Amino acid sequence: MKDKMKCEFPAKSINEGFARVVTAAFAARLDPTVEELAEIKTAVSEAVTNVIIHGYMGGEGTVYIECEANGDTLTVKISDKGEGIEDIALARTPLYTTNPDGERSGMGFTVMEAFMDSVEVKSLPNVGTTVTMRKTIRRGREDDSLE
Repeated sequence: MKDKMKCEFPAKSINEGFARVVTAAFAARLDPTVEELAEIKTAVSEAVTNVIIHGYMGGEGTVYIECEANGDTLTVKISDKGEGIEDIALARTPLYTTNPDGERSGMGFTVMEAFMDSVEVKSLPNVGTTVTMRKTIRRGREDDSLE
């Protein structure tokens, strides 16, 4: 059974925690483990931080979140109407950052990829970016590694 949720909020650092909580509350319906929930929250945090820091360059803007639960799969889309990304492959390179003078590590996409099953990035310069992340919730399944 499919279930969906959408929300939007100002692109301010204080709202990053809100994004984590609202996404976690939605994901909870899939009965994830504590570890899976922590991974989802961390990936969402990285995506929202990217919107605030890079998409809107710390200025005014809106973060858009869409979540879908379909069977045991959670899909989270985080998007903006900001700066966009000229070279997505370069932006996904570990340690690459457009803000080398700031406290950015350039690991946002790497963290998202480590905690989610898939991460897709679509972007157009001066139009915006959408990051689509998917995670299959494995709670209740037998651990294949024990076979």
